Amino acid sequence: MADYVQQRLEDRIPALEQLERVGLFTKKEVKSMLKKSTAMEYKLHRTVLSKEDFISYIQYEINVLELIKKRRARIGYHFKREEIEYSIIHGIISVFRRATSKWQEDVQLWLSHIAFSKKWGTKGQLSKVFASVLAIHPDKPSLWIMAAKCQMEDCGSSESARHLFLRALRFHPENKKVYQEYFRMELMHAEKLRKQQEELERAKMDVGEYEFSPEILSGKLAEVVYRNATQKIKGAEFMLSLLQIAAIFDFTKELQETILQDLQTEHTDDSVTWDFMARRELDAAGAPELQDARGRASDANRREERCCAVYEEGVKNLNTEPMWMCYVTFCLDRFKRKTNISELKEKRKERLLGVFQRAHDASMLQESFYKTWLQVLLSSGETESAAQVAIEATKRFSQSVETWHLSLQTLVSLERVEAGLLFQEALNHVNPKDSLPLWQLQAEWSMVSQTQEETEALFQKALLSPVPAISTALKETYLEWAFKTGGYKKARKTFKSLHEHRPFTKTFFTKMVQIEKEQENPKISNLRDYYERALREFGSSDDDLWMDYIREELGAHGSPENCGKLHWRAMKSLEGECVERFTTQYTLLQTGHI
Repeated sequence: MADYVQQRLEDRIPALEQLERVGLFTKKEVKSMLKKSTAMEYKLHRTVLSKEDFISYIQYEINVLELIKKRRARIGYHFKREEIEYSIIHGIISVFRRATSKWQEDVQLWLSHIAFSKKWGTKGQLSKVFASVLAIHPDKPSLWIMAAKCQMEDCGSSESARHLFLRALRFHPENKKVYQEYFRMELMHAEKLRKQQEELERAKMDVGEYEFSPEILSGKLAEVVYRNATQKIKGAEFMLSLLQIAAIFDFTKELQETILQDLQTEHTDDSVTWDFMARRELDAAGAPELQDARGRASDANRREERCCAVYEEGVKNLNTEPMWMCYVTFCLDRFKRKTNISELKEKRKERLLGVFQRAHDASMLQESFYKTWLQVLLSSGETESAAQVAIEATKRFSQSVETWHLSLQTLVSLERVEAGLLFQEALNHVNPKDSLPLWQLQAEWSMVSQTQEETEALFQKALLSPVPAISTALKETYLEWAFKTGGYKKARKTFKSLHEHRPFTKTFFTKMVQIEKEQENPKISNLRDYYERALREFGSSDDDLWMDYIREELGAHGSPENCGKLHWRAMKSLEGECVERFTTQYTLLQTGHI
C-alpha cells in the first residue's frame, strides 16, 4: 500500500513544482497541499474503504482546481496548463473510477463523475464515463437521455445521440420520455442542418457533391420517430406532448398538421383532445390588433364563444366527468382573468354558472368544484341559488364530510332554517370517526341560533359519542359556553360534572384555571384541584404543566414552601427528555432568570 501511495504522490510532484515555479502557489502552500494529499491517499488504501473519504478527496482536488483558475485570472498567467491542471484532472478521474468501481450502484456518484467530466474533462473522457454507467445502469431511462443529450449538445454528434436513443428504446420500448427526447433531438438535428445550409448559401460557397437532403431538412426523421412512438404508446396526452415539442420549431407546420389530423381521427373519445382543440380557438387568427379596450373585450368574448362551441360539441359526443371538468376548468380560468369591462365580466360569470349547473344536472360535476360554485353565487348576491346548490351538493356527495361542512357552513351564514334540519342528517350519513368538524360547526350554530336548553342537550349528546376526539373537543367548547352564558358558577358546575369524564385535553383544565384566575378573589384550593386533576392525566409527559403549577404556588395566593414537594413529585413523574427540560426551567426560575 505504501509503495502505491508513494507512486501516486511522486506523480503529483511535477505539477506542484510547476505551481510554485510559475508563482501560482507559495512553497508553504505546496508543502501543505502535499501533506494533505498524502493523508487522503492513505485513507483511500485502507482495508475498509469509506465512500466519504473518496468524496472528500475529490472535493479537495476540485477546490484546488478552482483556486488555480482564480489565481491565473488574477496574475494573468495562462500557460503550463498541461503540466498543472491536466495532471490534477487525471488524478481526480482516477479517484472517480475507483469510487464508481467500488460503489457501482450509487447513481449520484456517477452523476458527480459526469458533472466533473463535463466541466474539466475532455469529450472522449465524458463518452467513456457514460459508456460505463450505461453498462451498469441500463434500466434508468434518464441516464440514456442524459448521454444522448451530451452527445448532441456537448459533443455535436447527432449520429451518436441517435444511436444512444435507439439503444435506449431496446431497453425501454414504451418509455414516453425517451421517445419525446428522441423526437426533440431529430428536430434539433434538422434545425442544425437548416442553419448550416443557410450559412453556406449566404456565403455562396460551392459545396460540391455534398447536398442537404430535403426530407431530413423538413423533419422526416422526426416524423418516423413520431410514427414509431404513437404505435407503441397510445393516448391523446402523449400525442399532444409531441405536438408541443414540434411547435417549438418553425419548419414543422406540415408535421404539426399531421399530428393534429391523427389526434382528431384516433382520439375523439378522449377529453384531452377536445380540451386542446377548444383552447386552440383562443389563439386562432382573428381581428387585427385592437387598441380600444371594448374592442379587445369584444374580440376576447368572440374567441371564448368559439372555444365553448367546441366544448359543447365535446360534451355532446363525450358526456363524461373528465370532459365536463375540462369545460368547467376553461370557463373558470376565463372568469378569473381580470378585466375592466363589466359586460365581459358578466358574460364570463353567466357562462361559468351555466356550465356549473349543466354539469351538476348531468351528475358530472366534481366535488371540488362545488366550493367555487358557491363562492361565485355568494359573491354575486344570489343567496337563494347558493342555498339550493348547497343542499343539492349534500345529496350528490352524502358521505363526504367536506361537502356537508361546506354546505352547512353556507346555510348557516345565510341563516337558513334548513341548516338545523340537515345537521342530524349529515351525522347519520358520514363516518362517525370523521364527523368532528360537523359537531363543532353544529355547536357554533347552536350557541348562536338555539336556546340554552337545546345547546345544553347538544353538548350532552356529544359527550356520549363513541369517538374520543368528539367528546374531548366538545368538552372545551362546552366549558367556554357555560362560562359565557352562566358565569363562573355555571362554568364550575360544568367542570365538576365533566372532570371524571375521560378522555381530556390539557386545554380543558387550563381553561378552568384561567376562569378561576379571572375572578375577583380566586381560590388557591380550587386552582390546586384543577392542576392536580390535570397532572393526573398529563403529569408524565408535560413539564410545562408542572412549571405552571409551581409558578402558581409562588404567586400571591400560593404557598412557596410547596414548590419543593412539587419539584420532587415532578422528577418522579416525568419521563424521557421532559426531565431534562423541567430541570433546566426550574433552575432558571430559582435563579431568577425567568
